[in-house]
Amino acid sequence: MKPALATADLPVFDRNFWDGTFTFTRIGTGSIGGKASSLVFIKDLLASHLGDLNEIPGIEVAVPTLAVVATDFFDEFLKENKLADLPFDDLSDERIGHAFQKADLPVELLGDIRALSQQVKTPLAIRSSSLLEDKLGRPFAGVYATKMIPNNQFDADTRFRKLVEAIKCVWASTYFREAREYIKTTGRDPRDEKMAVIIQEIVGLRHGDRFYPQIAGVARSYNYYPMPPASPEQGVVSLALGLGKTIVDGGKSWTYSPEFPKLPPPFATVRERIEGTQTDFWAVNMGRPPAYDPVSETEYMVLCDLKAAEDDEILSLLASSYDPSRDRMVPGLSAKGPRVLDFAPVLVLQQLPINHIIRSIMHAAEDVLDEKVEVEFALTISEPRDEAPQVRVGFLQVRPIVVSHETVALADDELTAPTTLVASDRVLGNGIVTGIHDIVYVRPETFSAERTRLIAQELGDVNKVLREEGRQYLLIGFGRWGSSHPSLGIPVDWSQISGAKAIVEATLPNMNVDLSQGSHFFHNLSSFEATYFMLRYDGDFHIDWQWLDNQPSIHETEHVRHIRIQDPLTIKVDGRTGRGVIQRATH
Repeated sequence: MKPALATADLPVFDRNFWDGTFTFTRIGTGSIGGKASSLVFIKDLLASHLGDLNEIPGIEVAVPTLAVVATDFFDEFLKENKLADLPFDDLSDERIGHAFQKADLPVELLGDIRALSQQVKTPLAIRSSSLLEDKLGRPFAGVYATKMIPNNQFDADTRFRKLVEAIKCVWASTYFREAREYIKTTGRDPRDEKMAVIIQEIVGLRHGDRFYPQIAGVARSYNYYPMPPASPEQGVVSLALGLGKTIVDGGKSWTYSPEFPKLPPPFATVRERIEGTQTDFWAVNMGRPPAYDPVSETEYMVLCDLKAAEDDEILSLLASSYDPSRDRMVPGLSAKGPRVLDFAPVLVLQQLPINHIIRSIMHAAEDVLDEKVEVEFALTISEPRDEAPQVRVGFLQVRPIVVSHETVALADDELTAPTTLVASDRVLGNGIVTGIHDIVYVRPETFSAERTRLIAQELGDVNKVLREEGRQYLLIGFGRWGSSHPSLGIPVDWSQISGAKAIVEATLPNMNVDLSQGSHFFHNLSSFEATYFMLRYDGDFHIDWQWLDNQPSIHETEHVRHIRIQDPLTIKVDGRTGRGVIQRATH
């Protein structure tokens, strides 16, 4: 593990944020939190282990310039405005957010923020850096807010005001419902939390009214769902066009093994490939100001379709095109058919060493931490006329992955025993779980992609009751859990399923989506060692729906059913093979 980082290790912000003297500075004397410490670690890692990458012509690898507002200003902000006295459990996130927006920043902080606003006119990401994240060794991935702002207003006063609003938004998210539930799951009191704030340049290029990177990605050095011939230890990478929100929110992205980047994707037909890949992307809105909404993370973000990216002339190195005359995909844009974001020009044709860069940073981080890791990054590709493309890679986060090494023996006949409720050969986790008496499942006969938001609310209500009773449970549902796209699955947040100890993700003929691997939601589940079963509707294993439906219910709605059984379930997962089984009692 990386050593704890003292705030004094960072130079003090001297109001010359962008002059190139220091790329990492601090404002305040408190802690800089787990995420900021991780970013400093990445910077040192790049300097000591990845110098050869920067020697490749046209390649720049770095951590984007940042300043950290330390936790002492968070404490002062709460104290001066009496915000710690708010009845957070009785308030909605929106009301908490507006209470923080009405409060005043500490006077000592205003001067530095004003100076930064006067000289910086490029888009900024205002990111959380939690104190408990560092102390507990938990990822807290996606639990707190990240606010992206265009920071392109003509006058410094407006830029200053928008930056202040963004800082308050991140501070307020410390007490939002999902964050409070997550902290309670760790066994800590939410009021123990303190929040540093990272002010960081966004990796990207401007295209008219849009600002975004060509590629955002998440690389994991351990793959819970490898496809032959890949092994778990060879890792997995997810790539997307635009801001990384697409990946971390569980949207459609391109997933591949970094050891086998040229392997064809798991799509049976061209039509499946077109429908199963990314069709829209997130960018920072650099144009007309949106409706005023300072408590929303996406206030200054815009969702665009692939036509916008093609108009921006950035798809030539990212997409393939369907050639109907040959009924095949062709890397690049030479064919006139539909575009597919499969990154074939850089992965298959290797027109740029993108995969080499990703593998290098992933393996270096793994070696230094001596753990399996997850790395978030973004990159831009500029193509000056008559010159080779210039690639800038910005690494945004490194965090450890929880991988259990307990040996679990699981015989073949256990997967098909009469008492088997669920079995799968694609399971996340490792170990044996007992003592689960409660099962919450989405009813397949009433499930509809159009009702997934309502289903998430109903699940949240059941979860709240079970959490208050201290009862963990098995959760069964359809599509991709935690997806921000309701058409891909049930868009629950952490607080709505925080009591689930085992989760089943099943597909249906009309919701046949990829696995959840790579999303912030998924990463947090794995950090709490919740077992995670994946079942395809056309696979070898099935759920015993008849047995579930025959059990008396504790509570049920049109879409959700909660049952409680007298004899507990036994859940066994063999992490070496990725197989698992959930068995009910023999009597």
